[in-house]
Amino acid sequence: MVKKLLFSEKSLRGTISVPGDKSISHRAVMFGSLAKGKTMITNFLAGEDCLSTIEAFETMGVKITRNNQTVIVESEGIEGLKEPLVPINLGNSGTTARLLMGILSALPFHSTLYGDASLTKRPMDRITIPLKEMGAMIDGRENGKYLPIAIRGSKLQPIHYHTPMKSAQVKSGVLLAGLLTDGKTIVEEDTKTRDHTENMLKAFGADLTVEGNRVIINGNIPLSSCDIEVPGDISSAAFFLVAAAITPGSEVKIENVGLNPTRTGIIDVLKLMGVAITLEEKRTVGGEPIGDITVQSSNPKAATIEGEIIPRIIDEIPIIALLASQADGTTVIRDAEELRYKETDRIESVVTTLRALGANIEPTNDGMIIEGNANLTGAKTNSYGDHRIGMMIAIASLLTEDTVELHDDKCIAVSYPTFFDDLNKLLQ
Repeated sequence: MVKKLLFSEKSLRGTISVPGDKSISHRAVMFGSLAKGKTMITNFLAGEDCLSTIEAFETMGVKITRNNQTVIVESEGIEGLKEPLVPINLGNSGTTARLLMGILSALPFHSTLYGDASLTKRPMDRITIPLKEMGAMIDGRENGKYLPIAIRGSKLQPIHYHTPMKSAQVKSGVLLAGLLTDGKTIVEEDTKTRDHTENMLKAFGADLTVEGNRVIINGNIPLSSCDIEVPGDISSAAFFLVAAAITPGSEVKIENVGLNPTRTGIIDVLKLMGVAITLEEKRTVGGEPIGDITVQSSNPKAATIEGEIIPRIIDEIPIIALLASQADGTTVIRDAEELRYKETDRIESVVTTLRALGANIEPTNDGMIIEGNANLTGAKTNSYGDHRIGMMIAIASLLTEDTVELHDDKCIAVSYPTFFDDLNKLLQ
């Protein structure tokens, strides 16, 4: 499907709330399914990825009901999970795949996981390797590197694992296996990645401690149900924060956004590049701070973006690249090789897309170099089935005088089903 983008109104003004955080929505369903009792999840992201997580646990016998953005999970705990009668379809969700592998490896039954064409190309050995070190019985294409994957659940041994890449999914998958294993499992990182798993496991009653970049979990302690309020997803908010910054005459306020320090790298980048941005923190729920963010149109400046901030902006780099194309000077993004293992090779897809729109941008092995002050033009573009590329293209079209054709806009529903509704609301 082709969506033609041509906006006569070129400024964004108003207040919106973005959908619930995707990472937290996934985990709320998973942990609610592992806990005994009833868990109510409010402001749940009803995107395709999170619905894949719901369907996975329904396949294992968990009762889950959804009414718009409210989800109720009723579970008998670990003992109530049943061997799935059919292979579990993960759709496009890498989070569901990698976290679920940690859980299934420790459960006393057999399961098979598969996904769509994109997910089938994404590497799973980053999580199967440590799980096999714990004693997991996992097999799949190229010895468990790619889906489909079969898991014969077994009694695991605790592990002290140092993650070789900056990945919250790997950390979480190992911690969830450790949750279901006798003894103490330790995961260490060189750079702290998003910590929603740690925050939420504590809320559900897990025996978990954090010491710097080390997380320690004592296993086989039952979880207890609790209610979860999902904050707005800052990764979704990032598209409108950048849109307001680069579109003249704009001022946008986004309410009730998650302000977890492991996720607010986009705010730091906007400040670094001279964007007018203000924050108002309002409350903390389940260890997750929530507040409002306001951005006004600005004259951004180029920056070098590298090092420890990269894990905190890994999902926002496509829209940051668009911001850089409008900044004064040359922006360099480094240490982001992880982008090559997302829904697409995001380094290649960002560079190809922004070049088609008229930007001067070059790929590197671990990032990109972007010349600023680009005059963007209409073009035929493709999301490559990647929701964040699709949204980046839509925001870029605000800066063109000609029509931008976006092929495959449906993928945006993975994380932001109401994206174009909110965009049109701000344009009115």
